[in-house]
Amino acid sequence: MPKVIPSVTLLRYTEKPEQTVAIAAKLCYSNYDIDTLINKNDNTDVSKFIGNLISMGHYSPLEHASFTFGIEGVSRSLLAQITRHRIASFSVKSQRYVSAKGAFNYIVPKGIEKLGKEAVEKFDSQMQTVQQWYNEWAEALGVGESSYEDARFVLPNAAETKMIVTMNARELLHFFELRCCNRAQWEIRNVAWKMMELVLEVAPVLFSVAGPSCCKGKCAEGEKTCGKAVQIREKKQTLIDSLKK
Repeated sequence: MPKVIPSVTLLRYTEKPEQTVAIAAKLCYSNYDIDTLINKNDNTDVSKFIGNLISMGHYSPLEHASFTFGIEGVSRSLLAQITRHRIASFSVKSQRYVSAKGAFNYIVPKGIEKLGKEAVEKFDSQMQTVQQWYNEWAEALGVGESSYEDARFVLPNAAETKMIVTMNARELLHFFELRCCNRAQWEIRNVAWKMMELVLEVAPVLFSVAGPSCCKGKCAEGEKTCGKAVQIREKKQTLIDSLKK
């Protein structure tokens, strides 16, 4: 039952996402047929047009570009948070059909890591105890689905899960605004920044304004602000600069 860390992969995304968004937006104001719009925009630089689109707040065309991520090494606690984003699709490893008997992976909370080696060892020992409890219940309940679905009730939020997540560009902007913020929980914040890095690499114009509210202007957290807007903007710029190399 090893400790694991998050892993995020961009599995698939809409071909030519920025051109797709531009074609969809231009259709709204054009007499051209769709084939003509494709021919005019499919292989052209649409950066300025996309920038204008975003600055006007015309976000609905962004929904035509979707991005699919593979996410591993994250906790069931993160799962509870990310599935609150309703305009998304999720496929998640089942604790009902997949047995954790023998060894379940788990995530060590950052706060416990900061307490030092002894604290981590204590946490590891607790996870081993939970593993024993799970194994005992799985044995007592028999074999198969009914065994796993009830034995899983003793598993902690720290238990690892894996998922495939698909969001469109508009929802991703909303996701990044909430989850890249310093006020977000550390695990989902780390995952969100990695997701943002991956989409910036393939659609830099679409996600030029991505990030917490302080990346675009005033912090939306009000009195609860972390007070680190400058550092966050620098972090975003450093990420953009690194992708240009």
